Amino acid sequence: MKIVSVPLPGGRGYDVRVGAPLKSLGRAAARLVAGRRALVVAPAPVARKYARSVMAGLGAAGFDSRLIVIPDGERQKNLKTVEKLFKAALAARLGRKDVVVALGGGVTGDIAGFVAATYMRGVPVLQVPTTLLAMVDSSIGGKTGVDLPEGKNLVGAFWQPALVWADLEALNTLPDREWRTGMAEVIKYGLIADRRILDIARVETLESLRRKPSLLAEIVARSAAVKARVVAADERETKGVREILNLGHTFGHALETATGYSAYTHGEAVAIGMCAAARLGVRLRTFKAADVPAVDALVLRWGLPARARRPVSRKKIWAAMSRDKKGLMRFVVPNSWSRAKVVSGVPRGTVDSVMDEVGL
Repeated sequence: MKIVSVPLPGGRGYDVRVGAPLKSLGRAAARLVAGRRALVVAPAPVARKYARSVMAGLGAAGFDSRLIVIPDGERQKNLKTVEKLFKAALAARLGRKDVVVALGGGVTGDIAGFVAATYMRGVPVLQVPTTLLAMVDSSIGGKTGVDLPEGKNLVGAFWQPALVWADLEALNTLPDREWRTGMAEVIKYGLIADRRILDIARVETLESLRRKPSLLAEIVARSAAVKARVVAADERETKGVREILNLGHTFGHALETATGYSAYTHGEAVAIGMCAAARLGVRLRTFKAADVPAVDALVLRWGLPARARRPVSRKKIWAAMSRDKKGLMRFVVPNSWSRAKVVSGVPRGTVDSVMDEVGL
């Protein structure tokens, strides 16, 4: 097992435990929370595969646990689902010393984390990611929230987990498309901070990662370590440091919103966004034009799109970007390999030309 620490002030730091078995979660939870009631939140496909093991472990550790199954998919990440979970928490008599367990991918983690942040003004949450994307990215850092029809994550809160518990065995049943969407975030970490990740991504394949658990553990831990450092330096994204984690996301979130969260996975949208960001970096003279094909080749190598598959309404793209939390005309661009910077005040015409190149 690899342990990555997320150091935060006020004793709020926590560990990301990579390779920790689901059946042992209960014992870890008992050491972290004072209460002995748990609300386990999971989408149906995950619940069928893993809830029994998690619930058994919690029960053995003395928890009275209730499983709440939520619909799967980004379209379910809304206030209606949150209300359902609030009512379930009340029915389970969950108190402020008890715990919410987010068992699933990024959508589940965002929803359950937001419920934990706001129910009774805050109860502990354990993030138990079962997808590669959630293990390397969304389960870490305390960003929680839900979508509105106008855009992604427009309602949310910063609420750090008490623990992130990543059982790599859960990835064995992950569909190929979900592996690839997680690799988009892994590549992002390589592009902003870690050349070793890029070296791995340039030579390995999905098949080889499945055969090499130690290498898989390394890229998950290295990605988590990058995010841990950035979060520790700028927990609430007030210093401009944490924004570098959004490489590809301004374009990507807009694409997801404009296509109704149905045409692309999050990672696919981010992959296109990173290709757009590389081109924007060229225009802003932070990235070499000769390196753009290498970014495209890297995402394509992992079965991710470098361009939109079909035309997208530019009006909808701009409407979504105008509502993005990071602010209009504010983007993250690569600043050479494994470095990135935040830029603002980018002329609209420059952004339009970049979007033309990637089919947005």
